[in-house]
Amino acid sequence: MTAADRLNALDHAGFLALVGPVFEHSPWIAERAWAARPFDGIEGLHRAMMQVVADASADERLALLRAHPDLAGKAARAGTLTADSTQEQAGAGLDRMSDAQYARFDRLNSAYRDKFGFPFIVAVRRHTRESILAAYEARLQNDRDAEMATALAEVGQIARFRLDTLLGI
Repeated sequence: MTAADRLNALDHAGFLALVGPVFEHSPWIAERAWAARPFDGIEGLHRAMMQVVADASADERLALLRAHPDLAGKAARAGTLTADSTQEQAGAGLDRMSDAQYARFDRLNSAYRDKFGFPFIVAVRRHTRESILAAYEARLQNDRDAEMATALAEVGQIARFRLDTLLGI
């Protein structure tokens, strides 16, 4: 059975249970994407979900960004991240840092949130700790509109990685 067959065979509740968590604490995206069935596979599902994000209100998009945790932040150190976020951050080594490295992330997280009003978001599966720090520094130079577009694109990439993992690719 293909990924498209598996997706399209799900009832509403099964679909929401499976793909609802793909966007961090934002199951409303899966709820709205349900209407785009049938999907032509993972790409079609991802496209439908990204269209939901594009069609969302500015307040909803901001809430989506704010639903993400800080990288190597307090939630990560307290062990309260979602399983996906925990695994993703660990994959980039963000769970194995010195106190000085955590302090640098804390400073960058604060500077970013103060400037943009939402957490720094990057698809960490494509990065190392060093490239994440470089991305912080570079993206802090953006204006809010450019950074919001960048953050939403990163959210989309994270969702795609999660869909690929979830549906066995």
